[in-house]
Amino acid sequence: MSEDQTTTGGAAARPSGVPSGPGHTERDTRARVARLILEHGPVTASTLGERVGLTPAAIRRHLDALLAEGMIEVRKARVPQTRRGRGRPAKWFAITDAGRSAFVHAYDDLATSALRFLAETAGDHAVAEFARRQIADLERRYRPVVQDASPQQRVRSLAEALSGDGYAAAAAKAPQPGGGEQLCQHHCPVAHVAAEFPQLCEAETEAFSRLLGTPVQRLATIAHGDGICTTHVSPRSLHGAGETGDPAGGAAPGGAAAGGAGGEGAGAPPEKTQNNDEESGGTSL
Repeated sequence: MSEDQTTTGGAAARPSGVPSGPGHTERDTRARVARLILEHGPVTASTLGERVGLTPAAIRRHLDALLAEGMIEVRKARVPQTRRGRGRPAKWFAITDAGRSAFVHAYDDLATSALRFLAETAGDHAVAEFARRQIADLERRYRPVVQDASPQQRVRSLAEALSGDGYAAAAAKAPQPGGGEQLCQHHCPVAHVAAEFPQLCEAETEAFSRLLGTPVQRLATIAHGDGICTTHVSPRSLHGAGETGDPAGGAAPGGAAAGGAGGEGAGAPPEKTQNNDEESGGTSL
């Protein structure tokens, strides 16, 4: 049995264009590694090996191949890892724009062209209205899920609902003074379109505020070049929100997206570094 056949769990989600079936075990495993980096990155090789069930040699082989293809990149932690003791610091692997594009982004060119035409013929306000209508269906579907959760679990429930739609979302305590939570989306199906039309991000942020019943602020977006869409959720107690109130009641819309401000938060990606290894020239754990 090969090293790659030691993988655990079900079939891996594959980027578009990657075939499945007999003879593609190696490629399927590599796609699964890329998917894990997309959803949980930046992440170390040892963590990936544990999740996929691969030996250190096998996970290094897949990571080296993904690096060579430009699907992932190496980053280093901003804060020194004092518990590691001697030796080289662990490398962290994050998805690149090319890697993210391999998973979805179907019809991006058509959508962008349509929105350009709308902006030229009806104005930017029409694009904003279109974005609000598009997000309205998502808001309607998520509202019962968020309302049924306790106030302390609403951000987590929203993250789970978003993950069900492919946003690879997670909730965590916010590191900023004053508390609150962070909603992190590791994937955005419309990132390439939103890069030109930020109204899509703004409409989504406004919907999050209404669903959670408290002001929110976008700190970073994939559309603006950040690795993760990060949204700060203000504590409900600071804004007079009742413990049993309607999440949609009276919350002010969140702030406009501002890429790069969320880099110091929990789950923020480490800094970029060179894709090399001074000692071995390969990928280290």
